[in-house]
Amino acid sequence: MKGVVFLGERKLEIRDFPEPNPGFSEAVIEMRASGLCGSDFRAFRAPRSEGGDPAQLRAVGHEPCGRVIEVGSGVQNLKVGDRVIIHHYLGCGRCRWCRVGYSQMCIDPGAKKLYYGRTNHGGHAERIAVHETACVPMPEGLSYEEGAACACGTGTAYDALKRLDLSGRDTIAIYGQGPVGLSATLFGVATGARVLVVEPVAYRRELAKSLGCDVAIDPREGDPVEAIKSLTHGEGADATLDCTGIPQPRINTVKSARIYGRACFVGEGGETSFDVSRDIMHKQLTLHGSWTMSTIGLGEVARYVAERKLPLKKLITHRFRLEQAAEAYKIFESGETGKVVITWA
Repeated sequence: MKGVVFLGERKLEIRDFPEPNPGFSEAVIEMRASGLCGSDFRAFRAPRSEGGDPAQLRAVGHEPCGRVIEVGSGVQNLKVGDRVIIHHYLGCGRCRWCRVGYSQMCIDPGAKKLYYGRTNHGGHAERIAVHETACVPMPEGLSYEEGAACACGTGTAYDALKRLDLSGRDTIAIYGQGPVGLSATLFGVATGARVLVVEPVAYRRELAKSLGCDVAIDPREGDPVEAIKSLTHGEGADATLDCTGIPQPRINTVKSARIYGRACFVGEGGETSFDVSRDIMHKQLTLHGSWTMSTIGLGEVARYVAERKLPLKKLITHRFRLEQAAEAYKIFESGETGKVVITWA
């Protein structure tokens, strides 16, 4: 079996691994699509010294989607031929958060926590063994590529907009139009909200326009906070969302929300400083942090896209084979893409 490993310093390699065998309550999934995610870049760009023992590297890719080809003993809810999206975390299975599908928030300190694409082989491999509780059934009408998008980036955006309780009465400002931001734009338009996006890359601004955003703002041409206020009678947006993880857009996400507005953060990043009194307290602002989604949320977003026939495929701009993984990451890092996927179809 072949799979992609990150070596650090923007180098990767396609390696041979033993064929997976399903353990208790596990199934072997044949990959059909695996998405690239911006959070991959932390490991992709890391110094080689941080890679640890090369023999212990696992196939990367935390947005797997495929078909069950074998089930192990103890499997109760899967059968050969099932189409599934993989929720890439696994916790103790017993604590309150694992029981409601948020295994990434497992609070059992003694549990062995798994992460498909890091501690265990992920989607950039031909086949992987996965615990059945991490397998979410795919609805009819959803393609494997769309399922891979839902597995992290698109599902993350969906859960964030739920946290913001977005409706058609709202104006939302979305910072960043990578795969997560573009997915948020898609869902924002679907709610009937007025959607303003802030994105420095022209390619992605045009892609956001094709999804129906109302205004695409280039932050290099002026202060985006003032631009958003000028579009909202000087008040600011009802809801704001940061998909960048970069300090200045995060600050602008707070500043461009109106009094009694809501702001949400989904972009992973480091420390950011706010003037809490002026920008949060005195505006009576509600802040949300939103981290990916639960297994229940993953099933919900997949059904939402399929049943409403949303044009999620418009986000998927580049497709590569496994042997083209180096080219895929190079193009994705350029920013001149929407969603990038590795496919086997």
